[in-house]
Amino acid sequence: MSARAFALAPAHELTHDDLVHSTDLTRGRDQWSAFDWWPPLGWWPHPARDLAPLDAGTSSATFVLPPHPESVHSARSYASGSLHGWGMADLAEDMELVVSELATNALRHGLTPEPGGARCAGREPIRMSMIRRGTLVTCVFADPGSAAPVLRDPTPLEPGGMGLHIVASMSLRWGWNPLLPCGKVVWAVLKS
Repeated sequence: MSARAFALAPAHELTHDDLVHSTDLTRGRDQWSAFDWWPPLGWWPHPARDLAPLDAGTSSATFVLPPHPESVHSARSYASGSLHGWGMADLAEDMELVVSELATNALRHGLTPEPGGARCAGREPIRMSMIRRGTLVTCVFADPGSAAPVLRDPTPLEPGGMGLHIVASMSLRWGWNPLLPCGKVVWAVLKS
């Protein structure tokens, strides 16, 4: 479907293939689009697939973050409420810390257009998803920024720069995946 036909087509006439490019043939791995709803049914980060059995019970909860600093508090509260609802209150304190760091990064870096990069930043919302599989919970932030998250080594007197180190120390695994045509998801897996 051409871009013009896509723009003019009524939503009920668009197929999944019109909206999403889900396979990256050069890597032989699934790729998700910025247009997918997060989390797509059955999504779990590839590098963490060995941690959770596929037959484990699953639940998910998704929250759209408004582009305001107060959204970090709202995201923490939403994560804590979701965990309490799933009977995983023991994980709430650690998850709140991870959510604070990932939400702050998404708001600070995910909404800023990058020079020479795709122009999705500012048009797509930031979505936080919590995906439970058995005793594991993956916290996922989808944002329109395309820049990869970077573990920094700040100087002792430098304010900030330790967020991803905190995420790495609190989680079993963490990572990120690009979205097409732009954007990314940053995720962390914690165990109850």
